[in-house]
Amino acid sequence: MRVIEVTEYGDSDQLEATDADLPEPGAGEVRIEVEAAGINFADIMQRRGVYPGGPDAGYVPGMEAAGTIDATGEGVGLDEGDRVVAMLNTGGYAEYAVANAQMLFPIPEGMSFEEAAGFPVQFLTAHSCLFEWGGLEEDETVLIQAAAGGVGTAAVQLAANHGAEVFGTASTQEKLDLAEELGCDHPINYTETDFRETVDEETDGEGVDLVLESVGDDVFERSLDAMKHFGRMVTYGVASGVPGEIENRRLLFENKTIKGFHLGQASYHDPSTVMKAVPELTEGLTSGDLEVILGKSFALEDAAEAHQYIEDRKSSGKIVLKP
Repeated sequence: MRVIEVTEYGDSDQLEATDADLPEPGAGEVRIEVEAAGINFADIMQRRGVYPGGPDAGYVPGMEAAGTIDATGEGVGLDEGDRVVAMLNTGGYAEYAVANAQMLFPIPEGMSFEEAAGFPVQFLTAHSCLFEWGGLEEDETVLIQAAAGGVGTAAVQLAANHGAEVFGTASTQEKLDLAEELGCDHPINYTETDFRETVDEETDGEGVDLVLESVGDDVFERSLDAMKHFGRMVTYGVASGVPGEIENRRLLFENKTIKGFHLGQASYHDPSTVMKAVPELTEGLTSGDLEVILGKSFALEDAAEAHQYIEDRKSSGKIVLKP
């Protein structure tokens, strides 16, 4: 089978298409014939070698794979031919992938493989950050950084459907239009406008109740500035490559709360807290109340181009590979 391998840490040109043996599922596992593989920014951080606990170079990346079950291991109550999407540690950028049967989701009727590949990481991260970690209530205000990205488009929809007032940042008018269509009340072009100033203007200087922050560096600190007294922040990424820093006395005197969220670690340590959102999300996607926003699709062999497309900030929605 064809796979994409990270030969060594570095730039996107370290992604190399190569041949590999067909994997065999063990007990409690299934093998999936992959129709679409989701790309996440965590894949890029792993490829750069800056992802805490990430795999050693010489691995096949990919945390999401959608397709049909091709073979099952012992003790798996699933059938060959079932349409599923899997959350993986690695291995999704391939024609076939092996997955833990407990980390599979049936693909809702009418959903394409490409849409399914954009469901687990994006929507579970967004739901967890907004509600389980962020405690968002109806009529509260929320600032979503990178509102036109994979997690961002999911978070905007979920927050708007919940009755929150949504602020969202993006870098182009096209991305801002997308966020607004999904329910963002205050789309902000961060290349032209200081998002903190917009928040201050629209909240009479109070700030927002909740921030979803995924960039780090100065965006992290300015997001803290944009929070009201007793505000909360959930940080779930470091897209800039520079972690945000904060002095604890700011939290003390402003009574602000910062929580961190990592889907993989949360699923490992307390899967029920994360996975309990699956029925609600599946229902929303089936009914049309929620939508997986697809961006550009790339052939598996063009994985390096896809990574660079994301790193150049050209992407909106979910970017997928198609073997």
